[in-house]
Amino acid sequence: MKTLIPLIKKEILQIVRDPSTIIIAFILPFISMLIYMYGISLDSVHVTIGIKNDNPNMDTASLVSTFDKNQYISTVIIDNEKKMASAILRGNVHGCVVIPNDFCTRLSRGEAADLQLVTDGAETNTANYIYSYTISIANQWLATSPYAGKAKTNIITADIRNWYNPTLDSHHFILPGSIAVTMTFIGILLTALVVAREWERGTMESLLSTRVKAIHIVLAKYIPYYFVAMVSMIFNFVMTVFVFDIPFRGNFLILFFVSSLFVFDLLGVGLTISTYYKNQFLASMLSMGIGFMPALMLSGLLFPINSMPEIFQWLTYLLPPRYFSTFILSEFLAGTVPELVIFNSIFLTVIGGLLFGLVYYLTPSRLEK
Repeated sequence: MKTLIPLIKKEILQIVRDPSTIIIAFILPFISMLIYMYGISLDSVHVTIGIKNDNPNMDTASLVSTFDKNQYISTVIIDNEKKMASAILRGNVHGCVVIPNDFCTRLSRGEAADLQLVTDGAETNTANYIYSYTISIANQWLATSPYAGKAKTNIITADIRNWYNPTLDSHHFILPGSIAVTMTFIGILLTALVVAREWERGTMESLLSTRVKAIHIVLAKYIPYYFVAMVSMIFNFVMTVFVFDIPFRGNFLILFFVSSLFVFDLLGVGLTISTYYKNQFLASMLSMGIGFMPALMLSGLLFPINSMPEIFQWLTYLLPPRYFSTFILSEFLAGTVPELVIFNSIFLTVIGGLLFGLVYYLTPSRLEK
């Protein structure tokens, strides 16, 4: 302890004197959360739809009116196919609904009547939204139209119960998950520059000329930055719950415990990069490539893991954000689930232990190593 405590004090002084640490730990997550809150939404979007009515009468006019009354849709009346193609090409409308000239005739005979839907396939998500809106509105109109009893269409009504996120607000899902992504980048970046900075400034050589052992160096790097990362984690949590008003249904102590394991893993990744490469620029680039991008793409936050190619599904088992993302989403949305806490904690502990061993192995105790 006589050796370790002075080294920890040295790291704390370096953290206090280095403004980049504060920027990484607090400014970056603040900016990131603003983007996730106000710049990203998976909720239903507002679209503009062109309507080409080849069967004008009172009934189809009421169908057009039903489209226009939907809160997510603005309608534009289009006369011919040339204008329809031009409107989609220029982006004036996101898609077009064509009402065929035999639409009402078919319905009056009790036959199936189709609506033609033309969308811009380059925007796949928007095209899916337009398809869903069109089907929903057409069924809604048909249920109250004069053809409701004649058309051979089964109209099914569902009594929907949305568990865990009753308002279907995507931010209740995105913001807690973003903590896992943001903390991955921050936790790795905090320590990815530490040892590399020591080598570039020549202080590591001075340190190794003393009787300091590798375990002292490793612990002196882990301990101070653990507290910095945990304060950053608490800052993210406070912002999410008290500023952006996202409900939290879990247990604070369990969240703190599993967050500690997650931070332990991230510090291990950052110190491994920093100890091996000994270059701040390269370490910062690797932090982005190894930390942020896999956490965003492969944690399951934005893209379901079971829809990925099998090789990537296996790869996600090596990534700490996969386990923490699953855990923190359950804590916010559903509350504490013991099975998830135990499963994810075990994997985070194993990964953290392996990384700690790797950092210890890579840390020199002599200049000759």
